[in-house]
Amino acid sequence: MSDRLSVLKTYKLYVGGKFPRSESGRVYEVTDSKGNWLANAPQSSRKDARDAVVAARKAFGGWAGATAYNRGQVLYRVAEMLEGRRDQFVREVADAEGLGKSKAAAVVDATVDRWVWYAGWTDKIAQVVGGGNPVAGPFFNLSSPEPTGVVAVLAPQESSFLGLVSVLAPVIATGNTAVVIASESSPLPALSLAEVLATSDVPGGVVNILSGRTAEIAAPLAAHQDVNAIDLAGADEALAKELEIAAADNLKRVLRPQPVDDWTAAPGTDRMTAFLETKTVWHPTGALGASGSSY
Repeated sequence: MSDRLSVLKTYKLYVGGKFPRSESGRVYEVTDSKGNWLANAPQSSRKDARDAVVAARKAFGGWAGATAYNRGQVLYRVAEMLEGRRDQFVREVADAEGLGKSKAAAVVDATVDRWVWYAGWTDKIAQVVGGGNPVAGPFFNLSSPEPTGVVAVLAPQESSFLGLVSVLAPVIATGNTAVVIASESSPLPALSLAEVLATSDVPGGVVNILSGRTAEIAAPLAAHQDVNAIDLAGADEALAKELEIAAADNLKRVLRPQPVDDWTAAPGTDRMTAFLETKTVWHPTGALGASGSSY
């Protein structure tokens, strides 16, 4: 019989590369699919949401200004570290989603693969959505994608890990920074992901992870004047409508909830292009004389 005391884990928020407790001091109980207690998770406040936006804005310039190749290297490093903590995430996903060990392992493997997939897209998406445009005149006309800015992400409620990564990775792969609201009932995989991000090469503030009541945290983010876009993946129909109205005040880009039957299916590029702006540049071709030669 063991005479050791249990060392229970204290889960914290992830804001600006650090692990604060909620400024309100509140926590809420997280249980498994059978109602057994797993942990107390921090219950974020409006102040926590505002702090996360400040951190995301501060990190945006450096992350958006990094080369796409560098962002890909950074994201691949996260996948390496997820692979190294595979057993931990298998346990947490099994508890969170009521899955057997083999099914939870398949979900975690798909999640790591999904992260690698988006890491590979960082320096390729510009070739898909950018390019040279034919124009009637002596000009070069070039279109290139640029990140939208700070994106609030409501993670899916049911898919606590694969769904989370499927909505977070495309946001940061394209140079945006993110404020993520974890699944309300199953936040522990997201809070553990924060530990991976903190010990990888992802700069502090690029990803900020909050747990708590989705509707309570999402309201100030949707209305925040320094949030540029919001992904409503984890909102029900009533909450999505309310948040969309609030988001209209500063013309945020809004990605409404879309039913996903199978998060393991190939995601395509839609979530990357949802939070990209297109910059078009005109430049004289330098035509020389009547001969039409140019440089």
